[in-house]
Amino acid sequence: MPEERIIVAGFGGQGILMLGKLLAHAGMMEGKQVTWLPSYGPEMRGGTANCNVIISDDPIGAPIVTEATCVIAMNLPSVERFASFAQPGGWLLLNRSLIPVTPDRSDVQTLAVPANDLAQQQGSTRVANVVMLGALLALTRAVRRESVVTAIKEVLGPGKQHLLGINLNALEAGMAFATKVPV
Repeated sequence: MPEERIIVAGFGGQGILMLGKLLAHAGMMEGKQVTWLPSYGPEMRGGTANCNVIISDDPIGAPIVTEATCVIAMNLPSVERFASFAQPGGWLLLNRSLIPVTPDRSDVQTLAVPANDLAQQQGSTRVANVVMLGALLALTRAVRRESVVTAIKEVLGPGKQHLLGINLNALEAGMAFATKVPV
């Protein structure tokens, strides 16, 4: 597998760091080299949050992503800040529920996912991050679906197993959307 360099960005409370942690955890379970570098504002909710995730078969030189194979933007300020980080030929995944525009980038593949809407259909907008993770899985070979399912179980831990069903449904909804919509 070539190296996957992923930027996930949004505002606090959208599960940005959890999405990155799930990717990194799944990559570790597959025996890959991984880095997860979170960054967030001082606010617990509503502030900016982003993380850089690198998954590779080879050793990783630095954890900072400057040319992303995929940028996942969950809100408009994140698109404005990070869309330029997507490398030519890479992916730009946008949360269409909160982002009314599509950046003018003809050199990347763009998919606008109605993440909040699909999450709400599963029962809560709080799993919009997992919807986007499902879309990423359908479009790339960053990690395997089975590894992400195990990562969700492990990251939720025993105290939050009641949230497993909604998260798995959100993952499937994101994958289904990304496989059905022409890019």
